[in-house]
Amino acid sequence: MISEWPGLMARPDPGLIDDCLVLVEHLGDARKVVDVGSGGGLPGLPLKIARPDLELTLIEADQDKAAFLVHACAQLGLDGVTVVARRAEDAGHDPLLREAFDVAVARALAPLPVLAELCLGLVRVGGKLLAQKTESEGTSAAARAIEIMGGSLRVVHASPSGARRAGTVVVIEKIRPTPAIYPRRPGVPNRKPLQ
Repeated sequence: MISEWPGLMARPDPGLIDDCLVLVEHLGDARKVVDVGSGGGLPGLPLKIARPDLELTLIEADQDKAAFLVHACAQLGLDGVTVVARRAEDAGHDPLLREAFDVAVARALAPLPVLAELCLGLVRVGGKLLAQKTESEGTSAAARAIEIMGGSLRVVHASPSGARRAGTVVVIEKIRPTPAIYPRRPGVPNRKPLQ
């Protein structure tokens, strides 16, 4: 389906599905999961297929990609999936979404300081963010952003896959509420990452 949808991905790679599935072991007993910047549904849709019990929300600002997500869920017969066609910065202030999820997942969305700002406001206290990264992207530059957003870096797991031999999963626990002013206005987290 990804390869048949124009402009969705530059080069669909079957290995990307395996790459998404490395997150399954980190979900624990999570029920409510949000995939931020879902794009072609990765990693959210493979996780939902592997764990049909999940209540999955896919956040994707690009309207064409959001339309694909709705189409893909219908074609795959997936129940319990909500597509939110909004920017993560706006979704993070929606009372129905803010601090409502057990786990947020993100793959290839943004550098870790930006990712922390876009995702942690959606995670409930006691939940976690699972960020798929490469070994080359360290976590030290994100320490302040993680702290500001109410998170605490728990561990970085080596998680290679067919698509990424140097893949990691950065696990950030949500230990206190995110201050009400975050995330900042659309575009600001990318232009001025928290430091």
